[in-house]
Amino acid sequence: MEEISRKFPDGFAWGSATAAYQIEGAWNEGGKGPSIWDTYSHAKGNVKKGENGDVACDHYNRVETDVQLMKELGLKSYRFSISWPRVQPAGTGETNAEGIAFYNKLIDTLLENGIEPLVTLYHWDLPQALLDDFGGFLSEKIVGAFVQYAEICFNLFGDRVKNWITFNEPWCVCGHGYATGLHAPGDLSDPGRKPYIAAHHLLLAHAYAVEAYRKNFQQEQKGKIGITLNAEWWEPVSDDPRDVVAANRAIEFSLGWFADPVFLSGDYPDCMKKTCGDRLPRFTEEESRLLKGSSDFFGLNHYSTHYAGRQNPCVAIQTLPHEVALLFHSSGSYRKAFKSLFSVIVGNNYLKDIGVLTYPNDAEWTYTDMGWAVVPWGLRKLLLYIQNRYAPEGGIIITENGCAMKEKNREEALDPNSSPALAKLKFFHGYISEVHQAISEGANVKGYYAWSFMDNFEWSLGYHPRFGLVHVDYKSQERTVRPVGKWYSKLSKENEIPPLSFVK
Repeated sequence: MEEISRKFPDGFAWGSATAAYQIEGAWNEGGKGPSIWDTYSHAKGNVKKGENGDVACDHYNRVETDVQLMKELGLKSYRFSISWPRVQPAGTGETNAEGIAFYNKLIDTLLENGIEPLVTLYHWDLPQALLDDFGGFLSEKIVGAFVQYAEICFNLFGDRVKNWITFNEPWCVCGHGYATGLHAPGDLSDPGRKPYIAAHHLLLAHAYAVEAYRKNFQQEQKGKIGITLNAEWWEPVSDDPRDVVAANRAIEFSLGWFADPVFLSGDYPDCMKKTCGDRLPRFTEEESRLLKGSSDFFGLNHYSTHYAGRQNPCVAIQTLPHEVALLFHSSGSYRKAFKSLFSVIVGNNYLKDIGVLTYPNDAEWTYTDMGWAVVPWGLRKLLLYIQNRYAPEGGIIITENGCAMKEKNREEALDPNSSPALAKLKFFHGYISEVHQAISEGANVKGYYAWSFMDNFEWSLGYHPRFGLVHVDYKSQERTVRPVGKWYSKLSKENEIPPLSFVK
């Protein structure tokens, strides 16, 4: 049966995304200070094969050619992050002229090529000095430090940057940083308290930075500012009310942890307050007032879906091997995985607080190279959930969605008829089709950013997973557009979903 093409609303933003630490390289060049990811990745056992972001994609030295490739792909927008220690090497105080010049060049080059920048202020690379000086996000001092840094960026770049994101994926910052230990700083000393403390200070830093932008910059610069939250969809395993409650609880303990304070009530979900007691910090009335409504749009990163339900010992035993295998797959080493597993089993832990059981996946689901299930309808359900629960005035922007598929070599990656190339194409076609359906059902979605523009350093997994629309040969730094990149290019240029057969 012939496919029916589907147009998106006029003005829909098509783009791709990256992050500073994952692509820039030049980790100790141009006056940049060390970040917690420099420190974390240089320590043995934290990243697979001992890899790090020292060179990455060498984007720091390849801005012009990378932006030219974006232009050729027809991207209307590009989401990137600013490295805090490249702008402020010590996290406070003096700025770095060479780092500022780099971002000025990137922003100007984008605009000269008709590409709108969407800038993330924090994508996980905290200045190491702030962790050393006062504990980073575990201290209230991070609020003032972040606001100072944000104001520097607004002042330096806000005349040209009209779309800002304060934080990328706070759940990963706090959950992986302090509950699983899979991300920097990898602190597992108190996984029942520290994730909540870090999240509390992160939310306050967001709120006060937004207040500063709205008071001092927004009227003149006429930009928008928001936050990006990551969320998987949790589907009830049955219609049993206990399973429905469990699935809702899983969403509230992950997405709601950050979305409720910003988009709904200025406070945490009730289920979190009841479960965590005094381990969960409290907002003052003034802080709640600042938080509520502190985002001009709802930034969303989404990758997969799970079945969730009530506790069941038999099911727990059945799913345990898969959950443990996924943990080991996501860890930089067996030592790291065992430490993470031990922290969940012994004592209080945020993950234990969730209290929801993940049920077996559908037998027909396929998986990415990350071990994540490919479930396009989960994104549609999540978009409609966000629209119905939060009704964000500025709409929803999908700031990340994408996949890595296992590729044997460069030739297989670039062959449009290879299994990984076809799987990657089907992923994007399926998920973007569900975005279109969600819009037709009432979700106010304003844009979609593919993760990622090019292959890059994927945190604790190093360089093995390849998410890019563009393939990167890390030895030569040669960039080559994948078949799915050509498909996405047609989509971006025509604002209409191309048929799957387009790249064959």
